[in-house]
Amino acid sequence: MFGWEFPPHISGGLGTASYGLTKGLHSIGGVDILFVVPKAYGDEDQSKLKIIDAGEVVVSNRVVDYKGFFKNISFIEVGSQLIPYTSPEEYEKLVNLSRKKQKTLINTLFSGKLSFSGGYGSNLFQEIANYSAVASIIGVNFDFDVIHAHDWLTYPAGIAAKFVSGKPLVIHVHATDFDRSGGSVNPSVFEIEKRGMEVADKIITVSNLTRNIVIEKYGINPDKVITVYNAVEPMVDRQKIKYQSGISDKIVTFLGRVTLQKGPEYFIEAAHQVLRKMDKVRFVMAGSGDMLNRMIARVAALRMGDKFHFTGFLQGNDVYTMFDLSDVYVMPSISEPFGISPLEALQSNVPVIISRQSGVAEILKHAIKVDFWDIHAMADAIYAILNYEGLPKMFNKYAKEEVDKLKWENTALKVKEIYQSVL
Repeated sequence: MFGWEFPPHISGGLGTASYGLTKGLHSIGGVDILFVVPKAYGDEDQSKLKIIDAGEVVVSNRVVDYKGFFKNISFIEVGSQLIPYTSPEEYEKLVNLSRKKQKTLINTLFSGKLSFSGGYGSNLFQEIANYSAVASIIGVNFDFDVIHAHDWLTYPAGIAAKFVSGKPLVIHVHATDFDRSGGSVNPSVFEIEKRGMEVADKIITVSNLTRNIVIEKYGINPDKVITVYNAVEPMVDRQKIKYQSGISDKIVTFLGRVTLQKGPEYFIEAAHQVLRKMDKVRFVMAGSGDMLNRMIARVAALRMGDKFHFTGFLQGNDVYTMFDLSDVYVMPSISEPFGISPLEALQSNVPVIISRQSGVAEILKHAIKVDFWDIHAMADAIYAILNYEGLPKMFNKYAKEEVDKLKWENTALKVKEIYQSVL
């Protein structure tokens, strides 16, 4: 498996889902996992898999057969001055070869280790290219049956490993750039995503919503695109302490990246509607992102500062502490491929309001579903849960039972079937 993050070092749902799936595969048996990350920290749980730190893999002075894969890398090179281990003369010769669609042999002129930040900084595309170079070495030197690449960041690595090893490639689409950008896709990211989908033997999508995007927007054959829903870690596996808020006000929570995809502005507008009808309520925006300052300014403009709290990014037990303090959880995402956080909220007996434009809405029955743009329906739902005791009682009884059945072992069984289908 090629991933970009692994707990406890995560920035969102990708690392959480990767961890849950690997635990599930270990539980059902018959699958040994080598999990590659750009940067390992040494405190990862390796009881159920082996972590390979890409920064510790020696890129030796060898000839690596990419069989045309360099065409994709050369696209990145043109835009971002990438592939630091190839000389300009060699690069020009390779691009000419790839344009003629001939078999390409890349002689790496670098010998040693490549460094990775393991983050999502300004050098992201360079790290993706470096990661794919390391993947080609791993593809030659390690023994495995199937390659599994998580999200677009690792698709070039998966392709490189496939082309040097001849082993089948399964890619996991946790999100597309159509989700992240609201439709204004980054051409560089789109090209990487499309290339990965075309080369993959099978494609796993986390919802039918995402599956339709892969088929319609990327032109992929529906026969090789399979939906496998995510799950959630059982509460018994967590050290959880119940917290009390210390105030009598009800608390309504948004928890996620404060960015376009997650719809934070709709949460704020709905909050404004609710505060016009009731006073004993506070709103929390837990997360960080590129829209955070704009959201703070909007709260100030609406004069809600005394009723609104911004916590910054939360992870681990802090997430469950926030749920302990919450009376309602709202996920107003514009386009959410799946969405694990509502499942975590329901585990904590917190009623959830989710957008119909989310993958998790396909499987959750005991949740209130609204269109992300309908702030009046969202406000009505918040008000109802806070003021009518029967609603949260119903959620506590039935929704938790529903979500407790969503186990990673069931997800893993379906993924294992996909592995067997490509062998």
